[in-house]
Amino acid sequence: MRRTDSDTVTAPQGAAAGSSLFRDLSLSAVTAGFVAVLISYSGPLAIFFQAGAAADISPEMMTSWVWAISLGAAVSGIVLSLWLRVPVVTAWSAPGTALLITLFPELSLGEAVGAYLTAAVLMLIIGVTGSFDRLMALIPSGVAAGMMAGILFQFGLGAFAAIETSPWLAVGMLLAYLVFKRLAPRYCLILLLITGVVLAVVLEGASLGGVGVHLAIPRFIAPEWTITSTLSLALPLVVVSLTGQFLPGMAILHAAGYHTRARPILTVASLTSFATACFGGITTVIAAITAALCTGKDAHQDPGRRYVAGVANGVFYLVGGLFAGTIVALFTSLPGAFVAVLAGLALIGAITSNLAAMIAAEGHREASVIAFMVTASGMSLFGLGAAFWGVVIGMLAVRLLHAGRAAA
Repeated sequence: MRRTDSDTVTAPQGAAAGSSLFRDLSLSAVTAGFVAVLISYSGPLAIFFQAGAAADISPEMMTSWVWAISLGAAVSGIVLSLWLRVPVVTAWSAPGTALLITLFPELSLGEAVGAYLTAAVLMLIIGVTGSFDRLMALIPSGVAAGMMAGILFQFGLGAFAAIETSPWLAVGMLLAYLVFKRLAPRYCLILLLITGVVLAVVLEGASLGGVGVHLAIPRFIAPEWTITSTLSLALPLVVVSLTGQFLPGMAILHAAGYHTRARPILTVASLTSFATACFGGITTVIAAITAALCTGKDAHQDPGRRYVAGVANGVFYLVGGLFAGTIVALFTSLPGAFVAVLAGLALIGAITSNLAAMIAAEGHREASVIAFMVTASGMSLFGLGAAFWGVVIGMLAVRLLHAGRAAA
């Protein structure tokens, strides 16, 4: 992958050691962090609600769950971004949450919490030993870029698929994006967000009248350990979190020029997972999709100042956790098309950069394109998602098609 020196950051030298957060603060970075939280609450959170419905939990317990996953993402994201001076965006394990839907209600809440704790310990061991870093070093840059492009590509398509259901809203936001990108590229996302909300209210009849202010009250869940919960949830949770979140998430950081090791990220994420588990918080992981919003030029032209987006993301997660009931009501009041268009347009820059990096990998270009197509297909096999298979099949193609050639 070819990059100029200005685009490459090696943590923690990505910013000067004495760099001040307030001096590096920028509206574009804060906006990127906020939009990343908005997309997480509006998209992956829906899976979490499905799991809650399958477990037949009360609204109070659901609020505790949202508080826990938000707090885990907030603390880990803020700590890692400030420590490494890299835009580390964390979230909860969306693939892991999908597992819960298939296990509830046979699995009790206590057994789920016990599995969360077991998974956190296992991932901590993997992080401390550096095993995941050795795996990442084996993945060619073009294959990693192709995998990321494949993941993001589906979200880009979603922006235009929304034209079928909400044509005026989607077209209005698209035109606004083009105008803002031309006239005010640095503030494009915040202007698009504001315009989208106005259009959603005016054109789609979205109402914010039912949104109230309520502080979240966390509820403790006593853990239980069983062989069944360990085999059916804890071990699969580790696998899907590493392959479905940490693998693409670290690939995003590397593709953006941040050569950060996974060890500190896995370690901190595992510790926060352990701390929030007894309140309903599933495994904390590095974000994949939303991380692309905070690592690109839309967050800031200077790579060394983009870490502010990671800090801002954590702060907004902290606010979302404190007002879990309010934040959920707010985001669910907006139409689905608004979220789809906002996510798709916001990720155009990340899609472009990953496609360019994929094509630039001359030594294994065809294999990189194969990784892209496998990932973009959205396939699932043996319970493992397209991101995992994109890397596996892409690396197999490198071995068979390009053995002996110089890596790009």
